[in-house]
Order: sequence, then C-alpha cells, then structure tokens
Amino acid sequence: MKPTDFRHHHRLRVRWAEVDMQKIVFNPHYLAYFDCAISDYWRALAMPYAAAMQRLGGDIFLRKTAVEFNASAEMDDRLDIGLRCDRIGASSMTFVGGIFRGDRLLTAGELVYVFADPATQTSRPVPAPLRALIEAYEAGQPVTHVQTGDWAALGDAARALRTAVFIEEQGIARADEWDEADATAVHAVVTNLLGMPVATGRLLQQAPGEGRIGRMAVDRALRGSGVGRQLIQALQQAAFERGDRRIVLSAQRSAEGFYQRLGYVPEGAPYDEVGIAHIGMARSFENL
Repeated sequence: MKPTDFRHHHRLRVRWAEVDMQKIVFNPHYLAYFDCAISDYWRALAMPYAAAMQRLGGDIFLRKTAVEFNASAEMDDRLDIGLRCDRIGASSMTFVGGIFRGDRLLTAGELVYVFADPATQTSRPVPAPLRALIEAYEAGQPVTHVQTGDWAALGDAARALRTAVFIEEQGIARADEWDEADATAVHAVVTNLLGMPVATGRLLQQAPGEGRIGRMAVDRALRGSGVGRQLIQALQQAAFERGDRRIVLSAQRSAEGFYQRLGYVPEGAPYDEVGIAHIGMARSFENL
C-alpha cells in the first residue's frame, strides 16, 4: 500500500495529547485519524454532511472497523491519511485507508459504514445520488458544476446561501443584504452532484472596463474546500468575456488571505461595513 493508491488525502500533525510517555501515539488515536479523514472525504465531495444526509433521508453509521499496525507514529510526525471507497453494496460502503509517514505505511485500516434510518438505525439502500457522487469522485470526475446567469435563473439558490451565511451566520440585517443590484448583476452558483447549491457570488459593472465581485457566500461546511476558488474563476471569466480588464472587490478581513492567493492585492485602508471589518482589493487581467 502506497500513498499514490489513494485519490483522497488528509494531513495532520501528531499533537502532544495524542502520545504516551514513550512519545508514540496511543492506539485508539489511529481510529480518530481515520475518522478525521472520513469527515474531510465528504468535504472533498462538496457535500455539507448534515444538510446532505437530511436531503437523502438517512445517515451514515460506522458498523465495523479493522486496523493493522505496522509501526508507530511519534510526537510531531506529519501524517498523511489516504482513503478511498473500495466498495458500495446495497446498504453498506467499505472504505480502505492507510496512515503514512512519508512513504512508509504505519497503519492500514478498513471501515464499513451503513446508510440507515437516523432514528432507528436500521439499514436502508444507499441512495442512487450518493452512490453516483462517490463513484464520480473516485473516478476523478468533477463533483461540482458552476452556473452563471441572471437573478431570474439563479436567484432562489443564491438567496438561500446568502441568507444562511450573511443573515443567519454573520448577523447582517436583511435590509442591508438585499438591493436592486441583484436584478442587473451576473450571478454564479456552484452546485454539487446532489443538486445542492454550495457557493454563490455576483458580478457588477463598477465602471467601463471594471467589474466588481461581491456577495461571495460559501457554505460554512465547505470553506477551504476549493468551491470558493471555483466561484471566483467563473465570475472572472464572465467579466473577461464582457470586456472588463480589472476587477475590484470588498473583502472581509477574515477572507483577505483567500483573495491574495488568487492574485488580488489590497487597496486603501481597512474599513467597517455593516459592522464587519473589510478591505478593498483589486486584480487586473494582465496577471490573470
């Protein structure tokens, strides 16, 4: 078993609380490492777990696990947990995993999960959309798609995401969130293969040749998963196709690093907007 045997990888560093007096990892923590990798696996599928399970009418329960120990992880080791779905049965899903330090296999594991009724925990058939999503991911196929369009086409999905992120999570007043610009903006929505919208944003015409990206909202469970980057790229492409040569945006300070990694640079001094710290940022198509 090698790290290259797996499409999905979760990386972590061994902490002091996870080792014994010999500075090697307690055996039960290896199961926790696999559990962290499974949680990250659902994110890689662009699947907000709780909302997706509610949509699918069930939940996933661990039925059986087997672990083979080859060598010990130690304090401050950087570990790579590889994971793949090896088989999907009628109601069960078997995952095979390996915990590596570099190329050395420390621990191998097999985890069997069952899709079941959340109240009674009685098994149910794995839903066809979930089966198709896992199979697409393991085959290296895209697990999301992006739509761009007007408010009439994408408003319902965009409204649901912006309500969850800006109004419910960040406490922005409803009156401050909705404006007339939605009617003329180009909107983008990222949707997963379950048909769930997971990210949205809009593009305005700031000035001739200059676009403004705004109202960027990503499902809380999927931040850092790549869907935000996918959304920005779609809006940038829409701006380029209509002839814009520069894009500006108002970034929340907590997201400044995200935009910098995409080539945006700060402009001017920080400021507050609806009680949240922001900073202006911009990028030209010369370095797109």
